[in-house]
Amino acid sequence: MKSAYLYKKLENQKVQCQNCAHYCTISPGKRGVCGVRESQNGKLLALNYGKIIALHIDPIEKKPLYHFLPGTYSLSIATVGCNFKCKSCQNWDISQAPQLTGQVGGEEISPEEIVRTTLKNNLPSISYTYTEPAVFSEFALDTMKLARKEGIKNIWVTNGFWSKELFDLVSPYLDAANVDLKSFTDEFYIKYCSGRLQPVLDTLKRLKKKKIWVEITTLVIPTLNDKEENFKNIANFIKKELGPEVPWHVTQFSGAISWQLQSLPNTPLETLKKAYKIGKEAGLKYVHIGNVFGLNTE
Repeated sequence: MKSAYLYKKLENQKVQCQNCAHYCTISPGKRGVCGVRESQNGKLLALNYGKIIALHIDPIEKKPLYHFLPGTYSLSIATVGCNFKCKSCQNWDISQAPQLTGQVGGEEISPEEIVRTTLKNNLPSISYTYTEPAVFSEFALDTMKLARKEGIKNIWVTNGFWSKELFDLVSPYLDAANVDLKSFTDEFYIKYCSGRLQPVLDTLKRLKKKKIWVEITTLVIPTLNDKEENFKNIANFIKKELGPEVPWHVTQFSGAISWQLQSLPNTPLETLKKAYKIGKEAGLKYVHIGNVFGLNTE
């Protein structure tokens, strides 16, 4: 464990975490929403520091990033924990593990070892992914600083539910991000993610303003976020607020591997094609359909 980088001390040994947009107020001996930050003796500790639960070498297109270092591979790492509780989550066994079991597991690995592994395998980037990198931001940041010195690019695959403080801390070392824009309604974020929409939109605009490469992913879930109005709102936001060159990935949902939505069917191909068409009609240069093999959208 390690002392968190972003928190404020309050009265009665309480602390306010400033790592994400929840801004949790945490009493002594308790944890924040993410399940991996605990208040102890007036300090906030990151219990997951250096405890790596997943480490793989992936094609960068799996992130998905189609326009940043295309055709390369990326060292992908994660710890347990997440600041969302998405009912559609496909990695729920590690993202929700601290909340479900109370345990913060993982293999002890240092930032130096991560960078050495990246160099040994001649990889041009490290991706902080699988769960939510914001909840292991201390370990990510320490690794990112070392990676930057070695000419390695840093990528976050994220829900974008960051605090302004976190953005200011990590953005100088961040080269690219794929941000989930799960829907364009607060209702969806509250009911199905235990989050809110506006902080995600704020993060996206900050990333673009900072000239960090951004691609956006929307997992299209039947009956929940698959209406034309939702697609139009997302596409128009990307075009007007971020720019027509920002890629939008619309991906197929699979109920069988989701956390709490097993009763829902896979996204019909026609729905994905509809989203693609709406994105192109809105003026987006790059719209990609994901999780479907061999689909021709032209």
